Amino acid sequence: MKPNHLLAGIAILALSCGESTTETTPGKVDQEKIKNHLVTLSSDEFLGRKPFTEGETKTVNYLVEEVKKLKLEPGNGDSYTQEVKLVELDAKPSAAIAVSGNGNDISLTLGDDFVAYTERVEERVELKDSELIFAGYGVVAPEYNWNDYEGLDVAGKTVVVLVNDPGFGSGDSTLFKGDVMTYYGRWTYKYEEARRQGAAGVLIVHETVPAGYPWTVVRNSWSGASLYLDSEGGGDDRPQLLGWLTRDKAIEIFKASGKDLSNFNSKSKAADFKAIPLGMNISIDIENGIKKDVSKNVVAKITGSKNPDEYVIYSAHWDHLGVGIPIDGDSIYNGAHDNGSGSSVMLAIAEQFAKGPKPDRTVVFLWVTAEEQGLLGSAYYAENPIFEPSKTIANINMDGINYYGLMKDLTIVGYGQSELDDIAGAIAEKQGRYVIPDPEPGKGYFFRSDHFNFAKVGIPAIFAYGSYESMDKGVDYVKQLSDKYNQTMYHRPQDEYSEDWDLSGMQQDGQLFYEMGLQISTSGFNVSWKEGSEFKSIRETSLK
Repeated sequence: MKPNHLLAGIAILALSCGESTTETTPGKVDQEKIKNHLVTLSSDEFLGRKPFTEGETKTVNYLVEEVKKLKLEPGNGDSYTQEVKLVELDAKPSAAIAVSGNGNDISLTLGDDFVAYTERVEERVELKDSELIFAGYGVVAPEYNWNDYEGLDVAGKTVVVLVNDPGFGSGDSTLFKGDVMTYYGRWTYKYEEARRQGAAGVLIVHETVPAGYPWTVVRNSWSGASLYLDSEGGGDDRPQLLGWLTRDKAIEIFKASGKDLSNFNSKSKAADFKAIPLGMNISIDIENGIKKDVSKNVVAKITGSKNPDEYVIYSAHWDHLGVGIPIDGDSIYNGAHDNGSGSSVMLAIAEQFAKGPKPDRTVVFLWVTAEEQGLLGSAYYAENPIFEPSKTIANINMDGINYYGLMKDLTIVGYGQSELDDIAGAIAEKQGRYVIPDPEPGKGYFFRSDHFNFAKVGIPAIFAYGSYESMDKGVDYVKQLSDKYNQTMYHRPQDEYSEDWDLSGMQQDGQLFYEMGLQISTSGFNVSWKEGSEFKSIRETSLK
């Protein structure tokens, strides 16, 4: 798919505000520099770059030293860091929990059948004989005339909900957004809504296709210590139990309930669905190790020469999962692709900007913490912005840039949201590439990286990368490598740098992102959300 309007994007945007674009010849982002940073950041020495560990100290020190070498300015007053107050909860739930009722007792084994934790900052959380209620997708969406909690009082109760949203797999593109995941489909939303409803617990039924990842990712990501923003009240307004169930165990519970839930997926997609009390109760104890500390976002800038109070923000998360469960004898989750790649490319882009000339607008480089724990570093920045959101023209986010070589495509996640798509498309066209929307919109990638927190406060944001068709080896080659990564490397210690990696694709994407930022920062035009974007009204309100 190659939209016809791409080449005209820059000219249209410039003319729309009555200003011409400054002619600036872009330099070339250095592939060797990308490699050097990537090899370092993803080495065992950095211990998987987990916040609150020696790996964080090494990573933050490295990033700060590198931007100082480039003579970039501190981005937070006279500091190169922004403190992010976090609390680490090392949750240890019961190794087995019991679900009982209707004359049946079902035992669930930690890791194999369920994962569980709590966001309450308490040494011990106990949920005793909490009634289970099947609440479909756990969605309250007035714009879709949808309310899975209608008429329910869930105080003291635990809701069981499905991952994704009612539109996924329905065959109906008008039901929510069909197979394109909305925010209502994200696991984070499920917990947020259960909290608003006053539920004591919430368990999400895992299914690989609608979730977008296998059970191993759930088990590995929600095992051991996890980080949260440190909030007032210690999270005492949050559910006592948060967790996931395997589909098989959910079916077993549904059968034991004696309710007619043989077609629970299709029943939950019906407009007249009503939540179903299961007549089953769950009890669980969770003990927490509690550690409060401060993690750090790293931020540097180049002050604009003409409009210093207008900003273009590049972002990438520096963190990964640290040292965890050994897999094939390796326990260091290096995170080379996720997101040593984006962090390294952004350093190379910063170096190119540092060579000058100075941009008209201020260009900011923001490496955020704790993305893997729920986009926490960018969420903290969005709630405590250093640079005024209404004056922030755009966010260009980098996460998981390919190591497959040069690509024919530029895949834009959330394609059609903003005019950044047009800018990116015009540059991609110059590179001999075409633009496609995310081919797997049901996996909700738009909500799974840090650009989303910028979008939530109205800042036009883009998340894109080459991911579909190799320039020389075609579609199947990329699919083979992508499938291998998702099945054997993603959130595993096996996400390690290899000399077999072809980093020309990282350079290609880095060049595109650099030229995007260069054009936006050396021009007078603004970037808007497009009609139909849920973020357009937020932006318009912030500009009033």
